Amino acid sequence: MRALLNIDYTNDFVAIDGALTCGLAGQALHDYIVKLTEEFAEAGDYVAFMIDSHNAHDVYHPETKLFPPHNIKGTDGRKLYGNLEELYQRIRTQENVEYFDKTRYSAFVGTNLELKLRERDIKELHLVGVCTDICILHTAIDTYNKGFDVVIHEKGVASFNAKGHEWAMGHFKDTLGFEIQS
Repeated sequence: MRALLNIDYTNDFVAIDGALTCGLAGQALHDYIVKLTEEFAEAGDYVAFMIDSHNAHDVYHPETKLFPPHNIKGTDGRKLYGNLEELYQRIRTQENVEYFDKTRYSAFVGTNLELKLRERDIKELHLVGVCTDICILHTAIDTYNKGFDVVIHEKGVASFNAKGHEWAMGHFKDTLGFEIQS
């Protein structure tokens, strides 16, 4: 069995007026991510929405010093971007679909994602979402260290930092040995 990790594809990271947006680069992924998510869900594969979750005015969170407030609990900025929100609402009750709140870059930190993957004997992870050089990268490094096989979907990842995106894509292929699906 395989899993799709859909990482941080929210209004704050993708919408033109998002608090920490990838802008057009993130928006260009929309149709690909929605279609891929639907395919995984319909095939019975595990679909995990790994979504950044922050409290307003949290002075103790390390990102507070680095980035503007984003993905604040209870705001529209935290909703999934575009038709992905509609798709999620349609499939969210399926047994193979789960939504996780994450508070760090890696989808594994502070969540029970690894437990869910191991109990389902999932060995192959597909990663899509934003930002390639931040949350995708840190999740990818954890997947490598935990021994999962990983596929990075080139048409499904983007960043607000074009150079960081390119560097991360090279790192996935050349240093971590991941499959890059184009």
